[in-house]
Amino acid sequence: MKTIEPVVFPLNLGTATILNAYCINDNLNNAATFYYSLLSDTQSKLQEGNLTMTGEDYNGWATNEYAYNWVATQIDVTITGDYVPPVPPQPEPIVEETI
Repeated sequence: MKTIEPVVFPLNLGTATILNAYCINDNLNNAATFYYSLLSDTQSKLQEGNLTMTGEDYNGWATNEYAYNWVATQIDVTITGDYVPPVPPQPEPIVEETI
């Protein structure tokens, strides 16, 4: 995951500050599909989708940095920082009922 320039979503849905992306399919010949999501500071998902890299873009893909930059260009966001570690989901608190 990488930090990005903030993307404000309408209707107070939130502000994305993190880009998450990874390859979900690569035919090892001429195409790769990437999953991406835009996350808030708390890593709540605000947008997600899939993108397919082909042609010269696929031929030029040799590093994760290249893939992140390609995804960012496709969805029109600007990467501003390096890797952001994921935050593990927190379990819901157990609420005991009293009778």
